[in-house]
Parts: sequence; C-alpha cells; structure tokens
Amino acid sequence: MSMSPETVSDILVRQNILTQEQALEVHKEARLLPNRVRNPRAFEQRALAYELIERCNFPSVENPGKPLREFEIAKAIARESKLDFVRIDPLDLDADLIESKMSRPFARRHRMIPLALSNGKLQVACADPNDIEGIDSFRRIAERELDLVVASEPDILRAITEFYGLRHSVMRAEKDLSSGIDLGNLEALVKLKDAKEIESSDQHIVNAVEFMLQHAYDSRASDIHVEPKREFSLIRFRIDGVLHDIQTMPMLVHRAVVSRVKTMARLDIAEKRRPQDGRVKTSRAGEEVELRVSTLPVGFGEKLVVRIFDPTVLMQDLSEIGFYPDELDLFNDFITQPHGIVLLTGPTGSGKTTTLYSALKTIAGRELNITTIEDPIEMVYEDFNQVAVNSKAGITFAKALRHVLRQDPDIIMVGEIRDAETAEYAVQAALTGHLVFSTLHTNDASSAINRLVDLGVKPFLISSTLVGAVAQRLVRRVCPHCAQDTHLSEREAGILRLSVPPGKRVKVKVGEGCFECRGTGFLGRTAVFEVLAVDDTVKPLVLSGADSARIKRDAVNAGMRTLRQSALRKLAEGLTSFEEILRVTAL
Repeated sequence: MSMSPETVSDILVRQNILTQEQALEVHKEARLLPNRVRNPRAFEQRALAYELIERCNFPSVENPGKPLREFEIAKAIARESKLDFVRIDPLDLDADLIESKMSRPFARRHRMIPLALSNGKLQVACADPNDIEGIDSFRRIAERELDLVVASEPDILRAITEFYGLRHSVMRAEKDLSSGIDLGNLEALVKLKDAKEIESSDQHIVNAVEFMLQHAYDSRASDIHVEPKREFSLIRFRIDGVLHDIQTMPMLVHRAVVSRVKTMARLDIAEKRRPQDGRVKTSRAGEEVELRVSTLPVGFGEKLVVRIFDPTVLMQDLSEIGFYPDELDLFNDFITQPHGIVLLTGPTGSGKTTTLYSALKTIAGRELNITTIEDPIEMVYEDFNQVAVNSKAGITFAKALRHVLRQDPDIIMVGEIRDAETAEYAVQAALTGHLVFSTLHTNDASSAINRLVDLGVKPFLISSTLVGAVAQRLVRRVCPHCAQDTHLSEREAGILRLSVPPGKRVKVKVGEGCFECRGTGFLGRTAVFEVLAVDDTVKPLVLSGADSARIKRDAVNAGMRTLRQSALRKLAEGLTSFEEILRVTAL
C-alpha cells in the first residue's frame, strides 16, 4: 500500500535526510490535504507522500545545492529496512513473468512488481517493505521465496503503467486477434460516438496506441517508428536524435495498430500500396500536441512514422535554445528589423523550425500581422495566420507568397526557399517593407548567399535585402547525472586542430551512462550557431560576387564564430562531447 506522508517523513528524519522541523512541516501539509485526495482510491493512482515531500523542495543531502528527489527518499526507506535499492527500467521488465505472477489491481494496491526469477527466488520491487499483508499474500500466490528490494513508489507506478499499458494491451490484442476476432477494419471506430458501441476487443488496440503515444511523450521522443519485420514488428523512439528500441509486437497486432493510427489521422486504411500523410491533434497536460503521420509500404508491410510536435519543445525562449549572449543580441537585432530577409540554414532535423517559431513568438503582438507559409503546418498557433502548401490544389510557396503580399502582412515566414520564383517574391516582399523569415538547405551561413545567387537573385538585391543568415546544428548534451571529467587525447586534440601547450591536456566531460540517459551518456540537446550579419564587411563581398569561402573567412576575421568554434566552446564547458562535435560540424 502507499506509505503516508507522515510515515515517510519520519523515516527520513531517522536517516538524517530531514530535520525534525522539516518533518513537522510535512505533517502539517498532510493534515491540510482534502479527504478526497487521501482516500484509498486516490492512493491507487498517486504516490502522495513523494509528491508532497518533493513539493516542499527540501535540500538534498546526497546532492548539495539540489532539492530532495524521489530516489533519495526511496534509498532512505531501503536503508531503514536493510534492503537493496533498485531503479526499474521498464524496458527490462519480464512480461511473461509479470503476466503469470501478478494482477494489475494487486500490483497497484500493494505497490509491488516482480522483476526477475533467479536461483528459485522471485525478485520483487516494493515501495513499502512493511506491507506484511501484501508481501505474505504474494508469497502464497507466487509459491516461491521472495527476494525483496525497494524502489521508489513513483518508479513502481510508472513500471506498472508501462507493463499493464502498452505491453499488456498488445498481448491482449494478440490473443483476441489469434482467436479469430476480426480487427482488420477499424474504420467504424472513428465513426462511433458511444464508447459502449465499440467492441471490447477493439479497445485493446485503442489502448495500445494510447499507451504508445503517452510513453513517447514521457520519453521526450520526437518520432515514433513502427517497423514491420519478417516475423514481428518493432517500435522505436527517436530520443535526442537517436533511435531506441522500445517494444516488439506480433505482425497481427502491427496491422491493427497501423490501421488505428491511420484512422486517427483520417487516412485511407484500405490503401496499403502507396504512401500516405496525415496529422492528428492530441492533448497532454492541458497542452495541444500535433502529430504528423506518415505511412510507407516496405518489404514486410506498412512502416509507420509519427512525428511529435510538442509546443513546449517547438516554441522556447530564445535564450534557452543555445545562443551565446553575443549571438543572441545579434539575432535579436535581425528579427526586430522593420524589413529585410532573415535566413536559417542547416539540414533536416537541425532545429531550424524551433528557432523560427521561437523567434516569431518573441516578436508576436496584437499590432503585427504575422503570416506563415508552411509545408506542412508544423503546429497550429493562434497568433499566426498559417497557410499550408498544397501542390495538388496548385498552392506552392511562390503562389502562396504572392497572395500573402495582398493580405497586408508585417512579417512573413516562408517554410523554405526552394526555387527561383519563391526567392524572387521573398526579395520583393523585403523591398516593399516586409520582414521575411525563411530557411535554406546549405551547410553554413555564408553559403546561403551563393545559394540565392544560384536561384537567380541579383547580388545587389541580396546586399540590400538580406539582414543576416544563421546556420545551426543540434548536439546532444552530456548527461548531468553521470558526467565525469576526462581529457582529450593527443589524437582527438589534433583532429579538432587545437593548439595544446606541451604537457597540457584539454579537460572535457563524458557521460558514463546511467538510468536517466538510458545508458547513452547523453540527455537532451542544445543548438550550436553560426550567425552571419550582412554588414559593411560582408556587403562589398556580396556585390563583388565573392564565393562563400571568402565571405566566411572575412566574417570570421571580423568576429563571427563558426559552427565548429561554437561547438568547441560547448565542449570546453562540458556541455557536449568530442564525438558529437565530429558528428554534426565540419572543419
């Protein structure tokens, strides 16, 4: 059962984690909780003691300068009971073991879950080692000797939700499908308004998709891949730019899951021979989350990719994206100009859209008419007037831009300048007093100028309309939970062309790999930038037709920091690694 806030706080006092005064504060807060929050049914859904104690923000003993968190609380409970402490990785749960030994209601009520079977003993993680009734009951049910370990209550609840959520729904769906129940056509599912009319067998597929999406949100995933193989289907999440295996499921369930997602995105579930694209709007914690759905026929069936556009990720404060103060000042100068063109460059997945949306949000106001032209609209935002490119309807970037100019815009965002016509209209918009934001696929900032020339824009028009170009990349952050000091080898320093005095070594950080970062050594991403201002140094070069290498060299001499130099600075600050710098930047 869930431990009360009073019981947990008293344990923390005995373990010298809290003072007596802090424990009394917890007791006082607990007494103020409404009865509806403290009733047994509410306890089944929440780890109330952990929530209340963490909300008090008591200082951590284990990590000075940081607040007390759940795993430190759980470690104290484990020490009190003279048991080992564990952290549960949902990906390591033994589905067959849990399914055969413990029901979901029992797991939730007694806050325990089986982890492994070894040497005839069943290892069980529990939140309350003093729940003698639950432990004895499970010992009789399992008919085995138990090896008790302690895990944090929120950790156990997350594991229960993970197993009895996505995995359990997939298993139940497989049983239903194998027994001959036809889930091939789920089109009626979206048409039915009354949940009671939906067959319970269909609901397992619905639940599997719901849990998959929720798990992706909780994992900070940017993409969900559902890939058919010869004998099974593989679910993978892209987290911090890298794909991670999450779950396998039978091919029978794969087809039903793909059909369910296609139904949600209003795609044709009967069409399996050609690619399809759609979108779904969902909500999470009161915030709308846009999902872009893409299907593609591959060797063993339909591959499904769902891209997640979380507004908390897509729109951030510009100061939190990764700009250094001098770069941010220069970029803010770009986006507050009355007219001109601001370009962002970089490959797909380099964070250009996040920077663009964040910039537009920064300058948006009731007095401005901001219009965007996108392919497709990444995220619907009410402060912008958003136009979607539709080639079938004849709406291209160029045609949309031509019509937008008649809509009295102040600021225009063009998703990408792909052709000469779009480039021409963007320049005309800038010349007629509009501020235009757009993107180009070039490797660095200076190459954007040559790319515009290639698209037919005259150099004198570029010099008079282009305010600045920003190249960017995303590098993974070294996980702060397992970061360790290390030094670059002579070879690594040589590859980075660093001048290191004899006998000196360059100190950096590397992630050892831990539970928080799933053993990768990285947690989250930050951007590195190359900010090129088209100023008195650059304009003469543009007019004379100088190549990108000459423009870049003179801009660096005038103080511009290249992508590699920005990345090296983050390496020196311990934010990223040597391997990440090589992966995303060029010399």
